[in-house]
Amino acid sequence: MMSAALDLTRAPRVFAHPDELAAAVGERLGESAWLAIGQPRIDAFAAATGDHQWVHVDPARAKDGPFGACIAHGYLTLALVNDFLPQIVRIDGARLGINYGCDRVRFPAPVKVGARVRGVAELLRVEPLEGGVQAWIRVTVEIDGESKPGCVADTISRYYF
Repeated sequence: MMSAALDLTRAPRVFAHPDELAAAVGERLGESAWLAIGQPRIDAFAAATGDHQWVHVDPARAKDGPFGACIAHGYLTLALVNDFLPQIVRIDGARLGINYGCDRVRFPAPVKVGARVRGVAELLRVEPLEGGVQAWIRVTVEIDGESKPGCVADTISRYYF
């Protein structure tokens, strides 16, 4: 399967300077490419984290479960934000960008195996810090065809110049 990060038809929103980033507070920054969530990805996440709960890894049992199919782990859905953000935003001139954490994370709806998801980002806040800026970006992980998202995460990133 081709990674969403290799979708060359989609370009991230580029900020050439921290002041440009600060000026965009309150704006929708864009969206990532759609990514299909297959059972092999869910199984690999289960193997990596040790979370082998049947609702994630047993398709036969999950078919009769509350969601009618296996669902992605909530933390797998959150982890995809790491793939989506660079597709949405790029800070040119930064010598280093790091994930500082999240202020808030919610999982409003399950992501069923076979679903397509994408990240949509909104810049909430930017504050200066020594040698750079700290940005709060809300990433909503939309599920294709569903009214509720799979995840909403208020991420915090630091960019050093």
